[in-house]
Amino acid sequence: MKTYSLKAGEIDKKWIIIDAEGIVLGRLASIIAMRLRGKHKASFTPHMDMGDNVIVINADKVQLTGNKRAKPNYWHTGYPGGIKSRTTGQILEGKFPERVVMQAVKRMLPGGPLSRQQMTHLRVYAGTEHPHEAQQPEVLDVRAMNKKNTRSA
Repeated sequence: MKTYSLKAGEIDKKWIIIDAEGIVLGRLASIIAMRLRGKHKASFTPHMDMGDNVIVINADKVQLTGNKRAKPNYWHTGYPGGIKSRTTGQILEGKFPERVVMQAVKRMLPGGPLSRQQMTHLRVYAGTEHPHEAQQPEVLDVRAMNKKNTRSA
């Protein structure tokens, strides 16, 4: 008996939409990473891009547990002494709050060319509006999966 490996033409990609309002960031990112890789499918093939296209709305309303809003995020400009930092709370309240979700998902995927390709199937929007109505995305209710997915205030 041999293990069956899917061919590129046999892959069925769906569009799913996730509302991130009130969802804990780490739990949301792990669910998104699993969907992007295709590990939720019985026919998962590790070397193929077989995950779904994921749309995340309300990324600016994602919840952080503990004191993670004060956690600094560093980057370097490339110039001597060019280390910069911004806290996660400042990023969420700033111009591009969707970058927090993108970074969390990216860090949950294994590094390499396949993961970079899978990240192109993730679309994150700060508000409720998105331009993907024509794809007829299915709603994935992350809130109902586990009561720990939402932060009790």
